[in-house]
Amino acid sequence: MMHLPGHTELVPPHRRYDAVAEASAALVIRSYSSSFGLASRLLAPAIRRDVRNIYALVRVADEIVDAPRPEQGLVDRSNELDQLEEQTSAAMITGSSSNLVVHAFARTARRVGIDLDLVAPFFASMRSDLTQVEHDFESLASYIYGSAEVVGLMCLRAFLAEEAKAEARYDHLAPGARRLGAAFQKINFLRDFGEDSDGLGRRYLVGLDPENPDDAAWSLWLDDIDLDLTAAAAAIPHLPASSRVAVCTAHDLFAELTARLRESSASEARLNRVRVPNAGKAKIAAAAVARRGMPRTAPGVNA
Repeated sequence: MMHLPGHTELVPPHRRYDAVAEASAALVIRSYSSSFGLASRLLAPAIRRDVRNIYALVRVADEIVDAPRPEQGLVDRSNELDQLEEQTSAAMITGSSSNLVVHAFARTARRVGIDLDLVAPFFASMRSDLTQVEHDFESLASYIYGSAEVVGLMCLRAFLAEEAKAEARYDHLAPGARRLGAAFQKINFLRDFGEDSDGLGRRYLVGLDPENPDDAAWSLWLDDIDLDLTAAAAAIPHLPASSRVAVCTAHDLFAELTARLRESSASEARLNRVRVPNAGKAKIAAAAVARRGMPRTAPGVNA
């Protein structure tokens, strides 16, 4: 038995490791995502912990495929991703891992009911990034499901873990969670399409050629994103109060990004990554709090 820093009571030794693992996951989201970091701070504490644990694993996998060390070749990155998936699958069974981020994720997965049906598609999409440089509509839909929609479903599991009739509510809310995840991913594709092409050699969005950006195709993808965001907004009022404000904030932050992308031509956005200033993010979050997480389009809400 040992003392945790700042605590006087005796605790089992493994609790200290659990705490360090979850602190490492919190550091990942704080270091890599200002938008999700802001939204996550509006979650109830236990849910915030679980969402951070989910995000950290997603980010580590993404770093393997998108930000390799100079000495890492394709085979090395593929092997590293395989090892991460194997560690994750094993930890979801045993409940522990020597990898801090995997350990934190596994604790959340076991606690909230995330299973391999969600984890396997995620790693499949990450693996495709190592070899596939261009997509058609079918492969893109599969990629978005694995890289983003399942992450929305993982978070939904965390949102509902302590709720009554969790399975029925999960089934009801899953389509909205998937649409929100898809919207986030497509928005990031548009924001990063120049960097994805120049730095990573990838073309995700069908019809949008980074070498000759077409504003008509740009607008069509923004229209598609708006449909996703509208469908997701319809599900937000049915989320528990413990997560509704945070999800509404994330939705509205990305809706604002979409609006700003519309104000830019495809060529301009290729050269200058569109952002929402910190003051704008704070204003969006405050408005979501004032509306208690209800979307601006909900009946009786004054936007």
